Amino acid sequence: MDNLLGIPETYLPEDPAAAQLGEGVPAADVAAAHPTSSLAWAVLAEEALDEGLRVDGYAFARTGYHRALDSLRRSGWKGQGPVPWSHEPNRGFLRALAALARAAEAIGESDEEERCRTFLADSSPEAAAELLR
Repeated sequence: MDNLLGIPETYLPEDPAAAQLGEGVPAADVAAAHPTSSLAWAVLAEEALDEGLRVDGYAFARTGYHRALDSLRRSGWKGQGPVPWSHEPNRGFLRALAALARAAEAIGESDEEERCRTFLADSSPEAAAELLR
């Protein structure tokens, strides 16, 4: 399905780290085994932020975000367009982006926080509603 501008949706491939995370393997172990997994880094970021570790959360979120950009580009993404929340493998990117917005806010980086929030809403309004409450 295309958006109103005719830009096709991007669908990332299955992330092998997702199964391990679902089985309860610690995110740090999963990230070490699958360093290209944006989902593993997003989970690390969320956990760090929930524990009040703002700088760690920021670093994990930024790593997940950049790993996701690499995956998006390999999947044909041209820097814009929908990345649907409904497609499970896209959630690593979307969660990393939301975590980066949270982490930027936590360290007082308001310009980056706003850019990330806007990027998330532009990529997937459903993810923005789910992740940025």
